[in-house]
Order: sequence, then C-alpha cells, then structure tokens
Amino acid sequence: MRRFVICLAGSVLFQLPAFQPHQPDVFAAPRSFTNAFADFDGDMDVDLFVGFNGQPNRLYQNDGGVFTDVADRSGVADARPTRAAAWGDFDGDADADLLVGFAPGAGPILRLYRNDGGRFRDVTEDAGLVVDSGAVRQPSWIDYDGDGDADLFIAFRDRANMLYRNDGGRFTDIASTVGLADARRTVGAVWFDYDMDGDLDLYTGNMDGDANGLFRNNDGRFEDVAAQAGVAWGGRTPGEATNGTVRPCVADVDRDGRFDLFMANYGRNGLFLNRGSGRFEDASETWGIAIDARYDSCAFADIDNDGRVDLYVNGTVTGGTSYRDYLFRNTGEGFEDVTPSNIEALQADHGVQWADTDRDGDIDLALTGATPEGMHNLMLNGATEARSWRSIQATVLDARRAGSFIAGAEVRIYDATTNQLLGTALMDTGSGYNSQNAAPLHFGVGNATRIDVEVIVPRAGVRTPVRERFDITADERGSVIQLSIGEGNSLTSVRGRR
Repeated sequence: MRRFVICLAGSVLFQLPAFQPHQPDVFAAPRSFTNAFADFDGDMDVDLFVGFNGQPNRLYQNDGGVFTDVADRSGVADARPTRAAAWGDFDGDADADLLVGFAPGAGPILRLYRNDGGRFRDVTEDAGLVVDSGAVRQPSWIDYDGDGDADLFIAFRDRANMLYRNDGGRFTDIASTVGLADARRTVGAVWFDYDMDGDLDLYTGNMDGDANGLFRNNDGRFEDVAAQAGVAWGGRTPGEATNGTVRPCVADVDRDGRFDLFMANYGRNGLFLNRGSGRFEDASETWGIAIDARYDSCAFADIDNDGRVDLYVNGTVTGGTSYRDYLFRNTGEGFEDVTPSNIEALQADHGVQWADTDRDGDIDLALTGATPEGMHNLMLNGATEARSWRSIQATVLDARRAGSFIAGAEVRIYDATTNQLLGTALMDTGSGYNSQNAAPLHFGVGNATRIDVEVIVPRAGVRTPVRERFDITADERGSVIQLSIGEGNSLTSVRGRR
C-alpha cells in the first residue's frame, strides 16, 4: 500500500513588490555560502540553515516570522568552512534531518545530523557516510530506486560523484555500478523526471569546459543522453575551459506542464524548454536570458503571483569583477529585468532560496554572500494586501513513512472552472547553491476561486496523477489543507489553522 499527504495554505496574491531586509541586525555576518529552508521543529514555520566560510554555521528558528539563531543549542554550529547543505528525512520519522558538506581539511568532509525533537545528533559514522576527502558540492536526498526511502547523491568538483543507496538508515555508495560515478568537475545537480516515464533522472552542471550530463534512469541504471537531448552545454560555449555550468534549475517556464531547464553559467546563461519526447529547445536568446557573465546560482518563484514563475540569478566575484544579480519577471514570452536597486547593489552572492517566511501569501528571498562585504540577507516581499490576489502553498508528504516529504514529487494547479493549468512545481532535489531545501511549493493562482490540485510521485516506472478540488476564499487566508492519499487512491482531507 502506498499513501501520500499533501499540505496546502491558502492566502492572498499581490502585484510586483520591493524587497526589504528583515532583522538586518540578526542577518548580518559576512562570508556565507549556502542556505536552505526546512521546518525542522514542526511548527509550520520555515526555518533557515546558513553555512559559513570559517565561522560558526547558523540555524535560524522561525517563530511567527521572527528569527533566532539556535545553532549552538541545537548542535549544528560547526565552525569549519562549509560548502553544502541538504535537508531530508533519511530515517523516515517525519522530521527534517541535515547533511552538511565541508571544505577539505581536518576530518571527514560530510556530516549527517539526525533530528531528534529539534536537537541534532551526529550519526555520520553509524550511517556509513564517512568520506575523508573531496571538494563536495551538490547533495540531494532523492528516492532514485522507488523503494520509499531517501537515498543520497553527492556531486564533487574533484572526484567521481557518489550515489548512496539507503538501506534502513545505512548507506552504500553504488554510483560505479549504476553509471553515476562521473569524474567530470560537477558543481550543480538536479533530479527530475524529464522524460515523464515514472522515475527520477539526473542533470549535472560541470565546470572548466566539461560538458554537462543528463543521466536517464533506466530501471535504476543511468545513461548520459545530454547530447541527444540538446542540453550538453547549457547555452555556454562548447569546450571553452573558462566556461562552465554552476547551477541547473528546473521549472515550468512556459506553463505547458513540462519541466524546463535553466543553467546559471560561467559564460552565457541558458534556458532550454522541454518539448517532450526527451528533447529540449534552446530558448536562451528568444527569452532574453543569454547574458554572458559569471553566475553561481538560480532560483525560480512566482514573485507577483500571476501564475508565471519568475527567476533570480546570482552573480559572483571573480577576476576582480563583481557580477550583478538579476531578478527577472516572466512575461509569458520572455524575461524582463525588474531588479530592485537595493538588490542590484549587493555583492558576491552564492546561495539563493525563496520561501514565504512570514506566511502572508507572498514569497520572500534569502541570499548569502562570500566576500567580507557580503551578507546572508533575508528580504521580505513588500506586497500590499490591497493590490493582491491569491496564492497557495503545497508540500507533498508520504504517509507510509510517517509523513516524510517526497523530493521529486510534482504538483500541478488547475483552474477548476476552465481546466487551465495555473502552475507546475517540483519538490526540491537540488537548489540555490549546493543546497536542498524542504520549503513548501508556492503557487500564484490569479483570480481563480476554485482549483484542482494534481500530485504525481514518479516511482518505479509509474506516474499516477491524483487530484483534489479546493475553494479559495479570502476568509481562508493562512489555513492549511492536508490531503491524504490512501490505498486505491482514496482521499481524505483535513482543514485547519496554525
């Protein structure tokens, strides 16, 4: 029997806002690298982990939109330079555990923290994840084999990538036996069912002139089909040693129900629209996104709740140049630069994440920066309710694993009156900068008052859509809907408030 749960929060939409720093005295330390959201304490507020470059890491507990650093008392205040972080429920107990990746130095480069009631315990050795060396980059918790538990992929910049199979909380590296021990210089990765055949495939972003990889999952064995799919170079110059892809991101940019790929590059950025049948079309120029510079990360979100996903791209500092950030608004036919001046003035960003941190229905922005002038800002979306529309949030959970969230699950929102597709999103499998977050998915629904929510969990070659209908009213702002999917796709739903 396979059962799932989906949580949704109804709220109000808005028009294009400005972003203002939240608690700037708290989010003030420089030299930060990675960031990732998760509700680690189970109170329905998203909390934020930030990894630093040599000072203690921070874990910000969110209490109604007010953040407090609790890393020290929670047990995750490592002072070692940190390069990666990923939230995932590896032990299936319905809370978010944390994997941290360190820069090479004294001791193993990975640390796995089990979440025990909001306090974290180092279980790296017990789990079989002791790795002595390597430039760790993207970690991803994913169920690659469809057996219901969270496996772990690790990308490395200087050694073969690893795929750890989870067997009852104990991990074994099987990358070499399934075709994923790729020795190219990988810095970014994202998992999604690109060919819609019922299992998760892997796209990797590689540096220093290496081509990118698109590894098609064939019953648990992987074949690189990037060249055939048209995404081997991600929009940058083929074979150019100074070019590379740092961060691949997945979103339904043109709102056709298929997941497209964006690549934040050293070189021209790339946007590739998924045309079905395993092929992508290069739309970088026509969508106005092929800017030739140096970028570290990307993140999609519907900032104005019009149903189209917008895009944030982080510039970096290299060769004495600080490349600017961009906030692009999706017009439906292309991207337009709408970067606020206070964001354009920031320097040396690395991590970027979106989440509704104050639960007011709009999506907020978290950034990190690695230089002494950098930061780890949390920027609140300044939408006004008087000019707003509606939005929902969704998190797909697995009831057979006590309510663990399912990375790689797909959610689609339809206007129930017209059956128009309003949005498509993927539960995060690798985002921001070397991170994986467990924040809810955010959808703008425009002026729709009744919606159908469709959930697909690609597993073991099966894609079975399940739908439930919801009314959206202003009176339900902040409400939570849980949708339980039981045996035979039976549905039960519970509504409530925080």
